[in-house]
Amino acid sequence: MSTQNMSSTAEQIENRAEDVRAPLLAHLMALRKVLIISAAAVMAAFVLIMYFGIDALMAWIIGPITARGIQIIYTAMSEALVTKFKVALIAAAVAASPVVIWQIWGFIRPALYPKEQKAFRILFFLALLLFLTGVSFCYFAVYRLAIDFFLIQGDGMATPMLSIDKYVNFLFGFIVPFGIAFQLPVALYLTTRMGWTNYRMLAEKRKYVLLGIFIIAAILTPPDVVSQVALGVPLYVLYEISILVARMTKPRERE
Repeated sequence: MSTQNMSSTAEQIENRAEDVRAPLLAHLMALRKVLIISAAAVMAAFVLIMYFGIDALMAWIIGPITARGIQIIYTAMSEALVTKFKVALIAAAVAASPVVIWQIWGFIRPALYPKEQKAFRILFFLALLLFLTGVSFCYFAVYRLAIDFFLIQGDGMATPMLSIDKYVNFLFGFIVPFGIAFQLPVALYLTTRMGWTNYRMLAEKRKYVLLGIFIIAAILTPPDVVSQVALGVPLYVLYEISILVARMTKPRERE
């Protein structure tokens, strides 16, 4: 190979590397912008909540306990402040979520076809709506039943002295799984779309799924029948809705 040919080949390789490097750098810069704006939105919401809304928010969170005449305590010098920071940060993430979602959508939208963009918007909205429905259902229905159940179990045996940090951890650890469990229709739609499940398969496995749902409900909720039914029945209704969705969903054509 001549020196001229070698020089031409090296130049072509360098040009190809530049062609690859340019869009990669552009994507990284766009991602950096998304992260900076999202972090700034969360931080701004965090500061506003800490200065203007944290007391009302904490009163609302501990309301189910104080309404029963039980005082919340803290056992470490910094526990109350750290818990306020934790709650304010979670609330800030929720309050700033429209900005974060808009930034993420702007980042991934160019990579989707128009039909995919429409499907993604609808699917994301449904997933968010189901999550909020599950969390709200848990807090206003199941969670209060669970508190009564646990307090009754200790009645006459010990005096409840609930730490604020452990109570907040218990609250979020209790309601978040409900929001995740309510994503069942979206999950089954995606598996049907990918061809992993279908309408007949879901209908034939109905009795096994029913058993599995109540086993999951028994794990996620306190060991009393009321709480288990309160979660199991909505989940089974969502499963039946998922079967109808799967029946109307066509598997994606593979190339």
